[in-house]
Formats: sequence, C-alpha cells, structure tokens
Amino acid sequence: MILNIADRIKYLRDKVGMTQTDLAQRLGISRSAVNSWEMSLSSPSLQNIVEMTKIFHVNADYLLASSDRLTVDITDLKNEEREIVLRLIDCLKR
Repeated sequence: MILNIADRIKYLRDKVGMTQTDLAQRLGISRSAVNSWEMSLSSPSLQNIVEMTKIFHVNADYLLASSDRLTVDITDLKNEEREIVLRLIDCLKR
C-alpha cells in the first residue's frame, strides 16, 4: 500500500508512462517541482492536485493517499453500459 502523496504521484506517473518532464509540462511547472514532490521535499498546490486527478483519472482522496479506493467515472455511459460495468465489478469481487 502506498502511504504518501509523493509515492502516489510517482506510482501514477510511472503507471501511465509519463516522465517527470511530461507531467511538469502538462501542469505548466518545472520538472524540478515534480521531482521535489516525489522526494517529499514539497507538496503540490491544490490547483496541481486537481489537475493531476484529471490527468491520472483518480479522485483527490486516492491521489492524496488517504484512501486506496479507486473510482471510475461511468457517467458518460448509457444506462445499459453502466449496468454491465456494475455487474462485471460485482462478479470480480466474488
């Protein structure tokens, strides 16, 4: 289990195949700022946290490492598609 935001940012960035430079460019900040976050030398601003939730498709609780619970936004799916996703999740939990 990942216990802090520094590790969570690095984990998510690596998971999607981004470099520190890639993430920095997406956020409009320096690569050294991302490096500082990942080394626990500083913390991202609220604005950068919000942007990273969009980039990594996670909620703020997950990014901030206050929860290991992942969420998936299925609001754009049709009702039938939502039902299929929910049934699949239910089957996987068994």
